[in-house]
Amino acid sequence: MDRFGSLNIFVRAAETRSFTEAGRKLGISSSAVGKAISRLEGRLGVRLFHRSTRSIALTPEGATFLTRCQRIIGEIEAAETELALANAEPRGRLRVSMPMVSTLMMPVIGAFMRAYPDITLDIDFSDRMVDVIEEGFDVVTRTGDAADSTLVTPAMGVFRQMIVGSPAYFARRGMPTEPEQLREHACLQHRFPTTGKLRRWPLSRDGETLDIELPTVAIATAVEPLTLLAEQGLGLACAPDFTVRAQLAQGSLVAVLQPYLDTPSVFRALWPSGRQISPKARVFVDYLSQHLFPDSAAAVGEDAAKRD
Repeated sequence: MDRFGSLNIFVRAAETRSFTEAGRKLGISSSAVGKAISRLEGRLGVRLFHRSTRSIALTPEGATFLTRCQRIIGEIEAAETELALANAEPRGRLRVSMPMVSTLMMPVIGAFMRAYPDITLDIDFSDRMVDVIEEGFDVVTRTGDAADSTLVTPAMGVFRQMIVGSPAYFARRGMPTEPEQLREHACLQHRFPTTGKLRRWPLSRDGETLDIELPTVAIATAVEPLTLLAEQGLGLACAPDFTVRAQLAQGSLVAVLQPYLDTPSVFRALWPSGRQISPKARVFVDYLSQHLFPDSAAAVGEDAAKRD
């Protein structure tokens, strides 16, 4: 501990370029700072500072040593912060941005609110690109890959797209067994609100992408209305599996063409890389991961480790 104290004194003196100022910040005298630096130099066998009556300056050896010491102290401070946050009670306002499919997650979000009544959720449902830092979000959830190196982007879970329709629709129109048969069906399409493009249904055969022109009977910029229309027997919708899990279990929707929809996608959480995730954001991310993607924990375990 005495060694760490000497390193801390050295760093403060190097950063302030003053034994007096370093002592003021540390609550000790300037002479105590000078003695600690001299003992450190004696132990290391090198001079760390050039001294004069008016100022101090790092030697080349001191500059090299400073870089290492700052890294060591930074790691210790980060560890202390992490432990303090881990022991803090999750509470307060949690500002979250979630994609438009999140309205289909409301049962899970409601369960989270009951589990953590001291957290007040402030949710922005949007598919637009958001500025996590500038807009003040604690955490953002999105599908797909994130290329921004300033963000931590752990995977929350893996999901697949599913083509679904109601039993009444299939009784009336027949059930497709090959992707090409979709040309004879009513398709409910999702449009990206930011680009205006239709979301491609990710069909493939033997590793080759299938580009099939789909007959469109309705278009929406959110997934929820499309799945509701599908439940009413008005056509087929393509939606993430976690958004239609309840309907499939209840039998109000039936999935088709699953062998041709085997490409997985990733659901991610994002927050600034230089910021320790808060307890309230941590429990929110973990809760959604466990309850929306219970079967994909093994698949994302390595990526999820990046949260720490």
